[in-house]
Amino acid sequence: MSYIRAEEVLPKELIEAIQQYISGENIYIPCVEKKDWGSQTETKKYYRNRNKEICDKSRRGVSTVILAEEYFLSEKSIRRIIRSEREAG
Repeated sequence: MSYIRAEEVLPKELIEAIQQYISGENIYIPCVEKKDWGSQTETKKYYRNRNKEICDKSRRGVSTVILAEEYFLSEKSIRRIIRSEREAG
């Protein structure tokens, strides 16, 4: 997350009003529109594809031990992925 200096984007009067509550500290101002997780990157797509691969390999008989080693996940995580994909599909 990058920071923007308040002086660059806010009117002086607003900065002075905010300083009455907090001064010299970092403050987070949330977005008006909440975006879905992964909507601005390829992360969601990556995990969807990875999980599909895991389920496909599991269906072909690859064990959870092997899948956990291959994907650097715990066996519990592999089982959770397989279960959630079954429930969704």
